[in-house]
Amino acid sequence: MGANSIDIRKLTPRIGAEIFGVNLAEPLDAASFGVIHQALMDHLVIFFRDQDITAEQQLAFGRRFGKLHIHPAAPSLPGLPEAMIIHADANSTYANGEDWHSDVSCDEEPPMGSILRIHTLPEFGGDTLFANMYTAYDTLSEPLRRMLDGLTAVHDGEMLYRGRYTSTDAGRVYPKAVHPVIRTHPVTGRRALFVNSFFTSRIVELSRQESDAVLAMLFRHIETPEFSCRFRWQKNAVAFWDNRAAQHQAIWDYFPQTRSGVRVTICGDRPV
Repeated sequence: MGANSIDIRKLTPRIGAEIFGVNLAEPLDAASFGVIHQALMDHLVIFFRDQDITAEQQLAFGRRFGKLHIHPAAPSLPGLPEAMIIHADANSTYANGEDWHSDVSCDEEPPMGSILRIHTLPEFGGDTLFANMYTAYDTLSEPLRRMLDGLTAVHDGEMLYRGRYTSTDAGRVYPKAVHPVIRTHPVTGRRALFVNSFFTSRIVELSRQESDAVLAMLFRHIETPEFSCRFRWQKNAVAFWDNRAAQHQAIWDYFPQTRSGVRVTICGDRPV
């Protein structure tokens, strides 16, 4: 495997690309790492097919991009705290990521990105949508962009995590942070909308009524179909998304069938 063998095929005009010619079970050389990193910057989410890899190999791939993140609430594989379990079956009352969001935006330093491998699939369904938050920002009117550029918002883990993964979390404190409504990507320098319905509770500088109205409009705007791509999973497919400029939504349309995988998340920095 080498950089010259990597084939990148765009999925939609605005977001997503499939990557061929890469075996994630093998360590990435510097040139291949550069190609894959640039593809992530260009397309915001990249997909790899037929990756029959272990959790340890998935963790090693993630470490090429930075320090690994430990989820503040979700379960992980035994002995591998950075390997978060993604699972829904006939006994589940929810599935991970059912609404548009960016991962753990309630952290002071939200994750840079996430790498998900699905190893068990329903016969049909279980797709994931990904949306471009650069486009979400760029397509707002100029007066609205000017207003939002100076605002900050509360992202509160309590909204999602309390009682979700365990009924015995009394006294547990979940992350809470204040971030810019519009963030600047630390690599590309582009501006992106950075609020989501999972974690964003209010815009600090507005009254509660104003905040609720603006956030409702922005959450609806994020759902615009032209901003997104839809990925149909196959066994051992891998998705790697940039949490700083993309949001995603997992479609739970397969109940009571099982969908299961492992997510490795890479630490990020404080949004500016």
